[in-house]
Amino acid sequence: MRLTRAALTIAATALTPVLLLTTPAFAAGTAAASSTTVAATSGTDGSSTPVDEMSDDDVRVAIARIIADPDTGKAVYAAAQAALDGTIEDQRYFLETGRWIAQFEDDRVATSRTLHIARQNNDKAVIREATKALDTGTPEALRAFLETGYRLAQAEDDRVAVARILADPAISDALRAAAEDVIDGTPEELRYFIEVGQYEVDG
Repeated sequence: MRLTRAALTIAATALTPVLLLTTPAFAAGTAAASSTTVAATSGTDGSSTPVDEMSDDDVRVAIARIIADPDTGKAVYAAAQAALDGTIEDQRYFLETGRWIAQFEDDRVATSRTLHIARQNNDKAVIREATKALDTGTPEALRAFLETGYRLAQAEDDRVAVARILADPAISDALRAAAEDVIDGTPEELRYFIEVGQYEVDG
């Protein structure tokens, strides 16, 4: 089952959990990292500069960009606004440490909401992986789930759903052919088939 670029875009969007954030991933120890290892984007060339080497203006611009980013979560947004209203020391602290503390909060909320939806849909693999991430409780575990684990777990659940469709002897030849074509496909192809494709075949 070959999907168009537009169809894959729809599927990729569907794979995005509630409040999934696209801010930089946690590295080990990010929240406790020093100013010499934490970088924030500055300058018109998009280069990265350690926070303690940034000018005051660059610090404010970096925070303003975080606030303007539509993918910024509620906790990060609130912390960025508070920092921008504070002193330059508050602003540097936000870029070095506070941002990642707030990101942890946003990731925990996103994972919890994803788990809630998975329980409603009885998506067992997503339930398993989201629960594992929440039980582990580290910033790294939550970010790994949101960036990679969720997509792979949803694909596992979707492949099971396609197999159930194939197990139904009453399906049409067209639906059977489409399901057989997609069952070994990418996570995006599987998601599109479950949400849209199977109904297009028999529509």
